[in-house]
Amino acid sequence: MPAGPALSLETPVDPVQKLYAAHHGWLVARLRRKLGCAWDAADLAQSTFVRVLTARGLPLDEVLEPRAYLTTIAQRLLSNHLRRRQIENAYMEALASLPEPVAPPPETQLMVLETLVAIDRLLGGLPVVARKAFLLWRLEDLTQEEIAAELGISRTSVRRHLAHAAERCYFAESL
Repeated sequence: MPAGPALSLETPVDPVQKLYAAHHGWLVARLRRKLGCAWDAADLAQSTFVRVLTARGLPLDEVLEPRAYLTTIAQRLLSNHLRRRQIENAYMEALASLPEPVAPPPETQLMVLETLVAIDRLLGGLPVVARKAFLLWRLEDLTQEEIAAELGISRTSVRRHLAHAAERCYFAESL
């Protein structure tokens, strides 16, 4: 019987596994220096590799600078993490100013915090003036004239900003 091709005893190494083994420790250390917290650094490093696993772009074999690639992903996650922390701190400060019986239960606090983060993410791509106009309209219940006076812009500009923000909310809701 003719001999077939030799079977390799080595198991193929998954590119993500190889990337993880080579750079996970480095990434955690880098994030720990930025955050000052080993737990958050480990969480963000894991989230970075989850993003690598779920990415549908460049094959890992073609990544020439793996640390730059990981840094880019981690930096985006870090920005989101820090922004969420800012929102959370502002919300907790607002809650602390309420009398004890008025403060909502923890479940409600978590739901409100998640909603605030979602709103921030949704409105994050808008120009600052459009974001302010929308928040004044929805949260402060100001009229278009009052918003125009508050922001020092024309009523037509307010209407345009509100339409842009409302359109963004509408299309995000239908996704």
